[in-house]
Amino acid sequence: MELLGYVNYWIFIFLMMSGFYVVIAGGNLVRKIVGLNLFQTSVFILYISMGKISGGTAPILMPDANAPIYSNPLPHVLILTAIVVGVATTALGLALVVRIKEAYGTVEEEEIRRLDDES
Repeated sequence: MELLGYVNYWIFIFLMMSGFYVVIAGGNLVRKIVGLNLFQTSVFILYISMGKISGGTAPILMPDANAPIYSNPLPHVLILTAIVVGVATTALGLALVVRIKEAYGTVEEEEIRRLDDES
């Protein structure tokens, strides 16, 4: 069962395609933001999966001659930063959706375009 060893990558593919579908198929702006968050989460899983080495330990140097294999902490640190940025951009996107709802009375993309064309 070699495919089970790649579960993280299958989850990555499923989340990425689900998020992409939600973004391109829906007209609701809130759903588009949720789709972008799914897409973003899939990228987080991909980077974290690539950063983990099987049998790797924390990169703490030991005076031992038999140096163990170390896992690279950089992808994990970058993902922590990306999560913070993602939360901030999601909050900004939702604030813009609230403002659009106040201005147009709807969050449906086609309805907003129709109202723009009429004015």
